[in-house]
Amino acid sequence: MEVLIKNGRIVDCSQDFIGDVYIKDGIINEIGKNLNKDCETINGEGLLLLPSFIDLHAHMRDPGLTYKEDLLSGSKAAVRGGYTAVNLMANTNPVVSTMETVNYVLNKAQQIGLVDIFQAVSITKDFNGVDIDHLDRIDSSVKVISDDGKGVLNDSVMYKAMIKAKEKGFVILSHAENSDMTPHDTRMAEDLMTIRDLYLARHTGCHLHMAHVSTKESMEEIIRAKKMGYSITCEVSPHHLALTDDIDYRVNPPLRKKEDVDCLIYALREGWADAIATDHAPHSIEDKKKGSPGISGIETAFSFSFTKLVKKGHISLNKLSEVMSKKPSRILGLNKGEIKIGYDGDVVLVDIDNMYKVQADEFQSKGKNTPIDGMELYGIVIRTIKGGKTVYSLEG
Repeated sequence: MEVLIKNGRIVDCSQDFIGDVYIKDGIINEIGKNLNKDCETINGEGLLLLPSFIDLHAHMRDPGLTYKEDLLSGSKAAVRGGYTAVNLMANTNPVVSTMETVNYVLNKAQQIGLVDIFQAVSITKDFNGVDIDHLDRIDSSVKVISDDGKGVLNDSVMYKAMIKAKEKGFVILSHAENSDMTPHDTRMAEDLMTIRDLYLARHTGCHLHMAHVSTKESMEEIIRAKKMGYSITCEVSPHHLALTDDIDYRVNPPLRKKEDVDCLIYALREGWADAIATDHAPHSIEDKKKGSPGISGIETAFSFSFTKLVKKGHISLNKLSEVMSKKPSRILGLNKGEIKIGYDGDVVLVDIDNMYKVQADEFQSKGKNTPIDGMELYGIVIRTIKGGKTVYSLEG
């Protein structure tokens, strides 16, 4: 498999220039100008050529909840959004607590062949909040453990899970929510759990990754912990970076105030926030009407982030590439996320000069649930290339 992309504006975390990229046998083989090869050639003139995006946090609802999404529809949605690697959460039916379920997901994703799928395993067995013995039977194909969607309320259980994660090399992805406090104050529920998990991570030395950080106070605690040298990373979601609580749309954690949005953007710009992760959460129309929280966001994440963050001057295009490609790749231990010789040939061509209108009914995802339906954005994905092979093209 060979492909030459010519005359694109090549941008990643550390470079920005017009040039050519040659991908051979799935790997970036040559970068330069005026390259000529006897292979498929794609004209990138007038387009941005970026490393493809990597999502640390998404839901594809397979197994068991496939009326909301399945691995095929989710993979199609991912590549339409410019993603070639996605880490899936464990809150399916059954909950992903065994290698049997992990292997079901990985084998099915491999057969589909559009996206590199990684499957998180639950911290507690079946999200029961108490039992972590199943982690002894989880192998190295799993990179992340998480009770995302629920969180681990018991302090002792989370402490023991962090020790186990340190021992086995897992990243703990924390859904910071003290469910006892949620009915009273969702902000306090997030902040209290964030403080607890940071404290436990300090004492265990595990790699703690804080998911969908949404409050100013939680981010300030994460920054403080990072300054003290803890093994901490964190993510923010596009909707928490651009929308505020004056919009009546249910997500978990909820949309917050402008001061929270400003703090999250500051953390992103200054390097304290490591990644933008979609928290892609597709739902049926009926489930959304019943109050299910979440946004189907993997198809709009780049354009939404580019329009709201880069176009408005909050962060640079290089920084956006860093938090959507390079740093997520490093957290998962992948050979992706930069346009350099020897890296995986996973790239995306994007038109950032023309606007398009978000039309949820055209989503590849089964989930059409988004508060930005009808919004006009810059940054439409024209082509997604994985390992030198086109896995999505706007032209079909």
